[in-house]
Amino acid sequence: MENSTETKAVCKISDIVWAAIAIGASIILATIIGADSFYRSKQLSNVLSVTGSAERMVSSDTVKWQSVLSRSVDAYGLKQGSAAMKNDLQIIKKYFKDSGVEDGEVVVNPVTVSPVCESQNGIFYDKYGGQTCGSSRTTGYNLQQVITVESTKVKEVGDLSQASSDYFIGQGLVFTTQSLEYYYSKLADLRLDLLSDATKDAKARAEKIAQSTGKEIDALQSASMGVFQVTAKNSVDVSDYGIYDTNSLEKKVTGVVRVSFSLK
Repeated sequence: MENSTETKAVCKISDIVWAAIAIGASIILATIIGADSFYRSKQLSNVLSVTGSAERMVSSDTVKWQSVLSRSVDAYGLKQGSAAMKNDLQIIKKYFKDSGVEDGEVVVNPVTVSPVCESQNGIFYDKYGGQTCGSSRTTGYNLQQVITVESTKVKEVGDLSQASSDYFIGQGLVFTTQSLEYYYSKLADLRLDLLSDATKDAKARAEKIAQSTGKEIDALQSASMGVFQVTAKNSVDVSDYGIYDTNSLEKKVTGVVRVSFSLK
């Protein structure tokens, strides 16, 4: 009987000891987690995030000039219109060549033909996309041909696009400029330089901010690249998705980076 009582007492003491050990371990673990969280929060509070930027002025080195040659014929003049378009194209090609544009810089799209239809009230209208006039009467056809010049002779082609209209009108051609676009072909290489300069700018800003609080910047924690803006020379336009201006010969390229430094 005494042995049973002693055994129960020993077991109860053992349970108390293990419970105390478990409680102690829990307290230690909670202390470690709390200390780690405090340390991490202190680390986060000692991080400075800044944005740096850099810009460069560039001159476009590629021009893309897109124009349209047109002819209108009556319902029975499609064959003659096609022949006239071929003759018009030869005049254009010769003018380009005489003006210094190489054959390899010219792309000529196939001729597109659209019927001109007559509605019931007598008003004429175009039907594009290869459609027919259906029950309406076909009164004629519009023929169009897109001609694209892409060249590194930026100024020459730009000047040619201005002078060509008067010349072709004098030749009896219907020649219309659709667009004149300017590009900078070395943008990929320039981006690397701008990223480097923008990072230096961000670091200089971070140092100034840190000094004003009596601290210094330490290790770089993170860096992310923003979008590039290619705008006209004096433009202040920006976009979250980036801008690529093709209307201006002189362009401003801006690069942005966001970096974070730890403080000490």
